[in-house]
Amino acid sequence: MSKPTHTRIRMFNTKETYPNQNLDNDLCQAVRAGNTVYVRGQIGTDFEGNLVGLGDPRAQAEQAMKNVKQLLEEAGSDLSHIVKTTTYLIDPRYREPVYQEVGKWLKGVFPISTGLVISGLGQPEWLMEIDVIAVIPE
Repeated sequence: MSKPTHTRIRMFNTKETYPNQNLDNDLCQAVRAGNTVYVRGQIGTDFEGNLVGLGDPRAQAEQAMKNVKQLLEEAGSDLSHIVKTTTYLIDPRYREPVYQEVGKWLKGVFPISTGLVISGLGQPEWLMEIDVIAVIPE
């Protein structure tokens, strides 16, 4: 393999992250490639693996956005530089509480946004997930 031209932020292996599943994949929470930052889907779990907001989509969205904020800052960007969000919900009734919470974090940012209702996420406790793409200003 050639040497990567990007920076991987918070690398991890799924064997430790998801001990209840038979996985062994090397991943990271964010990648900085040039002046673009790609943030992995964030859920209501903090970086120590603790689920926040069991059964509460708004609380999970709040934790997910805390994670997004921290990862962007670690990559040299911030919430104001988000250009795209993708939000996944396991129930359409979660749209209002999740989007209200995300909206508080992104007030005045005006990113493009895609929202999907899906049949499930990686763990049954997860009610929502959001991934973002941001830039690092020149």
